[in-house]
Amino acid sequence: MVDRSSAVVPRVLFSRCLGYEACRFNGGIVQDPTVERLKDFVEAETVCPEVEIGLGIPRKPIRLVGSPTAPRLVQLETGRDVTDAMKTYASDHLGGLDAPDGFVLKYASPSCGPRDVRCYVNDQRGAAFAKTQGLFGEAVTQRFPHCPVEDEGRLKNFDIRQHFFTHARFRKARTSGKMHDLVGFHTRHKLLLLAYSEKHFRELGRVVANEAHVPPADVFTAYADDLHAATGRAPRRTSAINVLQHAFGYVSDRLTREEKAFFLDTITQYRSRRVPLSVPTSLLRSWIIRFEVTYLADQVYFEPFPRGLIEVLDSGKGRTLG
Repeated sequence: MVDRSSAVVPRVLFSRCLGYEACRFNGGIVQDPTVERLKDFVEAETVCPEVEIGLGIPRKPIRLVGSPTAPRLVQLETGRDVTDAMKTYASDHLGGLDAPDGFVLKYASPSCGPRDVRCYVNDQRGAAFAKTQGLFGEAVTQRFPHCPVEDEGRLKNFDIRQHFFTHARFRKARTSGKMHDLVGFHTRHKLLLLAYSEKHFRELGRVVANEAHVPPADVFTAYADDLHAATGRAPRRTSAINVLQHAFGYVSDRLTREEKAFFLDTITQYRSRRVPLSVPTSLLRSWIIRFEVTYLADQVYFEPFPRGLIEVLDSGKGRTLG
């Protein structure tokens, strides 16, 4: 089986404090093993918006204050309001990025946080708060609505981690501008897309078919919209079982009765949450190799990102599907 995921290297922007530099407000650094391993497989760029707008290391902490829909970014101990400076920096920096494939931003950071950032109703200690995005994190999601934007904690989920590589492969096909490359992308990702959503899988198929004969650029745009929608939530366990049974149909007639029964029992065990998805998936992969099933061997579903990353991070656990 060919490791096709190694053919592309995702371009990922990281919060600089995630293992790159001790630039937290207290002069600290965040050492996350998942982020550390991912670095070996991507083209990384880093950013610390708070340092870039002149707050220094270490620095007095900042917080979001006011309405969660239009908060101010304030350094409480000095009274300094850096809202406009942060928004200007975010616009300038993100405008210069070269086709990123994703972002890994510091969880709950008032500048970088893509979600779950506290926004306090006022600048008093113990004030009530709501959850929103950091100002830089919000700018990222607005400028790059189709890009995976995650924090370091969510990367522990197999299906979230693979988004960077899927996006990079799509970016490569889109850069060519050729329908042939989009058809190839869709063909190799069929099982992966089916695992996310049968509805979106069918819609993506109609987009690729392009029965209205619209220009390729418009087809790529429509495909990007549906691809983002399809991968917007984690795959369901029932969808994974559907994919396993579909793939099993390509090899079942070459298996013994005992092998068939064992595989079906493994699916039952997975359905009951007694074994991880990696168990039935590994069985299928062994038969794909044994019987040289080209169609399945070409499916990204079985190797969504480089093997080294899978072996280190997912051994014994498999995908964390709900």
